[in-house]
Amino acid sequence: MVTWDQELQHLKEKGLYRQLNSVEMMEDQGYAMVNGQKMLMFSSNNYLGLARDKRLIQASIEAVQRLGAGSTGSRLTTGNSLLHEELEKKLAKFKQTEAAVVFNTGYMANIAALTTLAGKDDVILSDEMNHASIIDGCRLSRAQTTIYRHADLRDLELKLQQTARYQKRLIVTDGVFSMDGDIAPLPGIVELAERYNAVVMVDDAHATGVLGKNGRGTVEHFGLKGRVEIQMGTLSKAVGAEGAYIAGSRSLIDYLVNQARPFIFSTSLPPGVMASALTAIEIIPAERERRFRLSGLSQRLYKELTSLGYTVWGGETPILAIICGEPKEALMLADALRENGIFAPAIRPPTVPDRTSRIRLTVMATHQDDQIHHVIDVFKKMAPALKRG
Repeated sequence: MVTWDQELQHLKEKGLYRQLNSVEMMEDQGYAMVNGQKMLMFSSNNYLGLARDKRLIQASIEAVQRLGAGSTGSRLTTGNSLLHEELEKKLAKFKQTEAAVVFNTGYMANIAALTTLAGKDDVILSDEMNHASIIDGCRLSRAQTTIYRHADLRDLELKLQQTARYQKRLIVTDGVFSMDGDIAPLPGIVELAERYNAVVMVDDAHATGVLGKNGRGTVEHFGLKGRVEIQMGTLSKAVGAEGAYIAGSRSLIDYLVNQARPFIFSTSLPPGVMASALTAIEIIPAERERRFRLSGLSQRLYKELTSLGYTVWGGETPILAIICGEPKEALMLADALRENGIFAPAIRPPTVPDRTSRIRLTVMATHQDDQIHHVIDVFKKMAPALKRG
């Protein structure tokens, strides 16, 4: 009989063993205490720097003092509050939809949508590089799942032609792909959906607050208002709080409230989280300079790293993937960065496909120019000794 120790040893031999790091973000933006050591943080999804914004913190404190630490129940019993309802109204306005509903995590939101909106007589067409929560939602939905090649509109059209017999066809894609940093070809996806009578769902977890003139995500970025039926996003990345949402028509949201098991059977988010998210949703469209700076820093880092000879995926978003190939090579690069005061862990299978292990650098609007320059200098110093992707 194989023991857990043997299984763990097998992971270590393959370079796939993982350990938790103790991370505490600091008031000194761009830095964190990682296992007791002050380091430059280049792996956080806090893209706009709002997680440490004093306005969000103060809103959370006041809500906790007024309403308590916990919500005490599910939304359909005792856990619904005016804060939940106010946040959902603001999210709907922000996303330019009729309504929205809040979930505890992005994982739960995707599971809820896919298991509720597709069933055994339906088919889900899913991009091969979609997030794990989408993959698991497809598996749990009991619908037929058809995978199309990453961002390949020709392959998607072929799959739509091959699935014409199904009662409902749901196309689901990340808006910004979390490990590669590229943007889905949403206009082409929407055009195909309209031509073949399919429904589109976009996961805007890494696009909310980042893309679009007002930070509304990929739909705004591409000018597709009113043409994407299901918009999912998180409140835990650029928004700087916690939780997730689905935005769409009033009938869609009412249906999810009545039928989505992750919504019905989960204790709702607490008051402090709601208040901080509400504050962030007001800040994001008002402070566009955060997105301008974020974009400028991201593009600078991308250009500099590619000029050094590294294989870098992304470039249009704050997510930059420096491809190393094998897990041990990514671990070596991560260790070298850590020795130079930069925290950017190695990303390895099964999070990414085999032979694409990488360092996933993420930029924040609160990073300073000298911090970006330090990262570039470190990569420049390491380049001769490292095998490039």
